[in-house]
Amino acid sequence: MGIAGERKAALVTGASRGIGAEVATRFAEAGWDLTISARSREPLDELAHLLGEKFGVRVAVAVADMADAEQLDALAAAHTEAFGRLDLLVLNAGMGQKGLIAELPVRRFDKLYQVNVRSAYVLLQALLPTLRSTAEVAGAAKVVAIASITGVHPEPELAAYGATKAALISLCETFNLEESEAGVSATTISPGYVNTDLSEWTKDKIPAEEMITVGDVATMVEAVSRLSRYAVLPGVVLTRPGTNLGRA
Repeated sequence: MGIAGERKAALVTGASRGIGAEVATRFAEAGWDLTISARSREPLDELAHLLGEKFGVRVAVAVADMADAEQLDALAAAHTEAFGRLDLLVLNAGMGQKGLIAELPVRRFDKLYQVNVRSAYVLLQALLPTLRSTAEVAGAAKVVAIASITGVHPEPELAAYGATKAALISLCETFNLEESEAGVSATTISPGYVNTDLSEWTKDKIPAEEMITVGDVATMVEAVSRLSRYAVLPGVVLTRPGTNLGRA
């Protein structure tokens, strides 16, 4: 399908709360059409109504479980059918898991891999024709994957989680080797602890007000979306202040 309209379009996964909701809001405010996705419909419907009413953009809702390949294929098809173009794919959906290597069950690792890595691969593959056709006409199409600083620097008790985020970073780097000359490129954003409900377990040690904000991450996504086809930014690490900038 060719590009359906002049207005840019983005697909944001994990959009019902936290980073994903903030990213969706930023791009709706900038006049982009959106597909927003998560596992639960009600918060998506509420956000879609809010953004559509406030900013006058089209917001499509697509419920999808990141561990279900058929639902991911349906998500990709729904976006392309609705908008015919994809200027920005934001791979934000993911899950966390804390546990020592000696103790964390392998089945937990398998689920982390499904949600944090395999889902990205499935969506990249399914949406690549739309990304390519958009870049051909619009000049560029961008992918932003929300990784983690634990995929770059090790963190105790986060080996399984960090391993999946390292795999995601590697996937996006290879994607650039294969697709960037066609105007489609990927950037991973690897933050330390972000002030969301996913970080509740450590807020007794790191106060919420000292964590990276969802706005900080959304600002980086916005910046990537503005880059030309000739600027490829492989990855960004966002860390908190202190004497050990490699720690989450």
